[in-house]
Amino acid sequence: QVQLVESGGGLVQAGGSLRLSCAASTRTFSSYRMGWFRQAPEKEREFVSAISRTGVNTYYADSVKGRFTISRDNAKNAVYLQMNSLKPEDTAVYYCAASTYYSGSTENRYDYWGQGTQVTVSS
Repeated sequence: QVQLVESGGGLVQAGGSLRLSCAASTRTFSSYRMGWFRQAPEKEREFVSAISRTGVNTYYADSVKGRFTISRDNAKNAVYLQMNSLKPEDTAVYYCAASTYYSGSTENRYDYWGQGTQVTVSS
């Protein structure tokens, strides 16, 4: 069982930046592919970004490409999402997820999920 705890959310003005963190409670963190998803009010959860076990391969939704950067530190059992040039449409609850075998955008391929952290971008 892997527990994931997100942090770093908050209220920011449009054009600002936030860095989300996700701490994983497992000794085998480096064996998991990691992803970030988000869910805006009254919308379905959507893919944001994913990263391979070593961090060499990264994937982004078109809506965040060029603005968000995913990274991981396997020594600290953590994955991060640096969010720059934030827009009001980025407002959502952001979730961290871990997958044993999959790096990508398909939500049901992820095995473990955090509780989420709220990001609110004001205009």
